Amino acid sequence: MMQPLRLDCNPLRRATRPGTWFRHVIISRLQPDHKKKHAAELAIQQVLSQENGITTFISPNTGKQVTITGDVDEAVNYAANIDAAFEVDPAEDRKLLRKIDLYLLPLICLTYCVQFMDKQTISYGAILGLRNDLKMVGDQYAWAGSAFYFGYLFYEFIGSYTLQRFKLTWVLSFYIVSWGLILCLHSVPQYAGFVVLRVLLGALESSITPAFMIITSQWYKKEEVFFRTAVWVASNGIGTMLGSGAIAYNVYKDEKSLALKPWKLIFIITGVITIASGVAIFFHIPSKPTEAWFLNEKEKQMVVERIRHNQQGFGNKHFKKAQFYETLLDRRTWTLFAMGILCNIPNGGLTNFGSILLKEKLEYSTGKSLLMGMPLGAIQIVGLVAICYCYKFIPYRLFWAILTYCIVVMATCLLAFSANHTLQFAGYSMSSLLAMSSLLAISSIFVLSLIASNCAGHTKKVTTNAIFLIGYCVGNLIGPQTFIPKQAPSYTSAVVAMVACNCLVILLMLILWIDYYLDNKRRDANMNMELVTEFERLENHEFADLTDKENPLFRYTI
Repeated sequence: MMQPLRLDCNPLRRATRPGTWFRHVIISRLQPDHKKKHAAELAIQQVLSQENGITTFISPNTGKQVTITGDVDEAVNYAANIDAAFEVDPAEDRKLLRKIDLYLLPLICLTYCVQFMDKQTISYGAILGLRNDLKMVGDQYAWAGSAFYFGYLFYEFIGSYTLQRFKLTWVLSFYIVSWGLILCLHSVPQYAGFVVLRVLLGALESSITPAFMIITSQWYKKEEVFFRTAVWVASNGIGTMLGSGAIAYNVYKDEKSLALKPWKLIFIITGVITIASGVAIFFHIPSKPTEAWFLNEKEKQMVVERIRHNQQGFGNKHFKKAQFYETLLDRRTWTLFAMGILCNIPNGGLTNFGSILLKEKLEYSTGKSLLMGMPLGAIQIVGLVAICYCYKFIPYRLFWAILTYCIVVMATCLLAFSANHTLQFAGYSMSSLLAMSSLLAISSIFVLSLIASNCAGHTKKVTTNAIFLIGYCVGNLIGPQTFIPKQAPSYTSAVVAMVACNCLVILLMLILWIDYYLDNKRRDANMNMELVTEFERLENHEFADLTDKENPLFRYTI
């Protein structure tokens, strides 16, 4: 009986070429008993460079030849040592899932909550004297808000590359601690220094979303990714409540007894909390599941087995040019890029001008403007929980994304065109549920979870993340500029831009849904069972680091 081809990769150093790493690849075919004496002769053992191929096939998805090399996913090294008879018991799997959630999600949520507080500190500071103390005039405040995203835009590809190339959580914790220090330095006396610090802050914060997307896809099955992404993105609501109520309002209330200006103290407090969360990430969260200090050996094997279904593994530290070029030529990449821009034009404006809108457009006092952030954060959390609950009954991410955006369009219309302040606040509240967090809370959950589930190949996933987040930066750069000072306090151009962008996002989501659906149908129709059978004979093929276009077994989540 013919047994599956076995892919077993371990790094070896070649003596003749110091410093060059190769893959030791053994492809063996076990023979019937009467041919055992020839088994050693038939085993192929050779040292291959990353360019040499183990096997090739024609992908029915693209019609192009695909070569599986020794440069595979890191999960292969661990999967090769798992007994072929190893099975995951459903009860044990549920227990393991709860354990993973317990050890990972609280700290991830805390860190994501803190980074959202960091982004909003400038909005709180704006109504606590920041603009007056730094002598901002005209559109200088808008440019101070945009400066953050110039840094984000510049460093996004570099940050994503470092997350792939080096130990994930070590690099991430370095970035978090560094931006916490930068945040503490924001209490500078001059506008120019403040803008420079905003650029540096944006560059360092560019790493957190792609890092958490990688971590989520490393640990969870495709069908679990959406809910876990929703949980850590929902922590933005907690960040809004803590930033506006627990920190900003209490600092404002006691400003007469403070040695520092209120806006300066807000930056220092959030900076110290950020540093603490970065240190915790370093010691608590492993760079990949097989390094987890809180899992025993059997549980590590279970993690590897449970993510096979994803047709993805833990990642690959080598940057693959072929995957990079495939990403650039993939039409979905640019659909996601356009969505990143359009989602975040409203977000960029509301993040920087949200408190100002409450104070100047809706005529609330400084204290009340800060306190209003608390119910907005609560609404965001409740809304996300409701969406996640409904998703169980209709498990189509893009359906809920489109439905949510229809609500956002109605909400922003209230903010844009109503003269009644009660209705305007209702519009602002509903917009903040989604738009203020990457139109925010809902769209980013659906889009980020789609990237995590539907982009296979580690270099392709990292590159797609980076391009989407570049769109995020561009949108956030444009957003503050739609708030024209001479239009204050109505800011007509800004609120009209919100309505237009939200409508265009709905159109792009429909296009993406149709695209994924038709591609899945086409893949099913073109399925070559002979190829699939041969492909599945290669053990651990799920961890071959193939892209979604190359892998004949890959299907898109809608």
